[in-house]
Amino acid sequence: MAPLIAIVGSDGSGKSTVGTALLAWMNERQATELHHLGKQTGNIGRAIARWPLIGGKLDKAIVKKSGGAKKGGGPTAFTAIIIYAFSMRRVRRFRKMLAARQRGIAILADRFPQTAVPGPMDGLGLAKAGAGLPGRLARRERAQYEWMEQYRPDLVLRLNVDLPTALARKPDHRPSSLATKIADVPRLTFNGARIVDLDSTQPLDLVIEQAKAAISETLGW
Repeated sequence: MAPLIAIVGSDGSGKSTVGTALLAWMNERQATELHHLGKQTGNIGRAIARWPLIGGKLDKAIVKKSGGAKKGGGPTAFTAIIIYAFSMRRVRRFRKMLAARQRGIAILADRFPQTAVPGPMDGLGLAKAGAGLPGRLARRERAQYEWMEQYRPDLVLRLNVDLPTALARKPDHRPSSLATKIADVPRLTFNGARIVDLDSTQPLDLVIEQAKAAISETLGW
């Protein structure tokens, strides 16, 4: 099957910049596509937060009740439906990525689903769900994530960044949310895939060269 390279890291770690550069480089050797496998809850959440009257409360509820929240109980049925819809959006993107890979196209995946660490770093959003509808949706979500996790990447490029650097690159993001993601990144295992850690506080041109070297070694280029 065609190669599958995942690029993971917190917002502000340079995933988009690194992914775009690698896409152009890999396309010189093999037809390659860049697929974003995130739920994009951050972008949508920031848009929701700007809604009049209810936006701020709804955004905070989604963040607080998601799988990565450190405090608070499980989600209500309404919040669980929203979180589940975001997860199924990821599943649809994953299926589209698989179809391209099965056609022989090499894949660069910006983010990759995983079950080891619940929450915003591509993990389960309903890990804290209890009984009733939230619990049923949580079981369905886990089953989908376990299915996606079976497709282990050939290589995971794990971009590590510190909070000041991430905030400088993403000043519109919540510092607390970024801090949680940054702390979770080193804990990601991706079902035993080969992982190469890159320090993305370095100039991104240097990070890109290190990423190219890791891909060349993995694929024998």
